[in-house]
Formats: sequence, C-alpha cells, structure tokens
Amino acid sequence: MSDQSSAYGLWSLVIINSLVFIIFAFSFAKPQSKRDWRSFGAFSGFIVALFVEMYGFPLTIYLLSGWLQSRYPGTDVFSHDAGHLWHTLLGMKGNPHFDLPHMLSIAFIGGGFILLSSAWGVLYRAQRTHQLAITGPYAKVRHPQYDAFVLIMFGFLLQWPTLLTLLMFPVLVWMYVRLARQEECDALAQFGGEYRRYTEQTPAFFPRMRG
Repeated sequence: MSDQSSAYGLWSLVIINSLVFIIFAFSFAKPQSKRDWRSFGAFSGFIVALFVEMYGFPLTIYLLSGWLQSRYPGTDVFSHDAGHLWHTLLGMKGNPHFDLPHMLSIAFIGGGFILLSSAWGVLYRAQRTHQLAITGPYAKVRHPQYDAFVLIMFGFLLQWPTLLTLLMFPVLVWMYVRLARQEECDALAQFGGEYRRYTEQTPAFFPRMRG
C-alpha cells in the first residue's frame, strides 16, 4: 500500500505536468478560430487523461491488476515502473525510463513539438500577408500542425498507454482529419486554383518518399 500511495495520488503532479504540456503546446499552436480551439481542446483532454492515470488514479492498472498479477507474479503492479505497461508486457528488465519504447516516445514527442513550432512560424507569416502557407513543413504536407499533434499523442502512448487514451487516440485522429478537410474547403474558397494546384503537388498528411 505504501508503494501504491507513493506512486499515485500525486494530484499536484497531475496539475503541474498537464499545465506544462498544454501551455507548451499552446505557445506553438496559438489557436485563434473555433476550429483551432476544437483541435487544441481535444489534445488538452488527451494530456489531462494521460497524467491523471500516470500520477493520480491508475484506472487502467486497477482494471488489469488481476490479469497482470497472474501473468507477472512478483511484480508490484501499482509501482510507477509497472505503470510503463510496454516495459512490463514485453518483459523488459531494468529502469523503464531507458528502454526502447521510452526512448522512442521522447523522439516522437520532441519531434512533434519541433514540427508544431516550425509549422506555426510558417502559418503565422502566411496569415499576416494573406498568402498560402506552402514553405517549410507545408512544402512536404498540407497539415503539419495536425501531424504534430498526432506524433505527440503517439509518443505518449509509447511511454504510458492507458485504456482511455488508447480509445481516444483513433477518435482524435479521425477528428483531425475532418478538421483538415474543412480547412481545405475554406482555403479552396479563398484561394481557388492556387490552392487546388498546391493540393495536387503536396500530400495531406504523409510526405512523399523521394530519392
């Protein structure tokens, strides 16, 4: 019980970590329209749900505790290390903060924030001059900002998967795709043929692999 109470119930860490990542993402995304706030709000909900289970109440561990204890006897399933489920499920040894899933998660999260920052800089300059954003990340894909949110969320799933965030992830990806389509309709109405040519040359979400 002492291990459980020390690993969870840390609501101050839930609040601090949630605010840090939400404010950090806000500083790059800078939502303005209702559509921007919708996408940012969904991302913020994902972050809060993640840290609630990481430091507050481990709902996923409670639901899986019987199966985990029978499958991995001797493991303190309510310890912080066991909360790194990929580390436990794959039978990895040592500190979970230095295993492959955790290292990959840092790469995805960091890359997502770098992409978000780079995309916002290009988009901000384009909006000020009333032009299309077609340079930087926008030269590779039409919606790098949504790619960035997906990369960050996927990185967190590699680090600390929970039942709720695993369910939220495909729903949020679907929502971002719908928001992207709506943005394209608006851009087509505003820029016409110029934007149509851009869509013919630039993929929506996945950059082309070229030699």
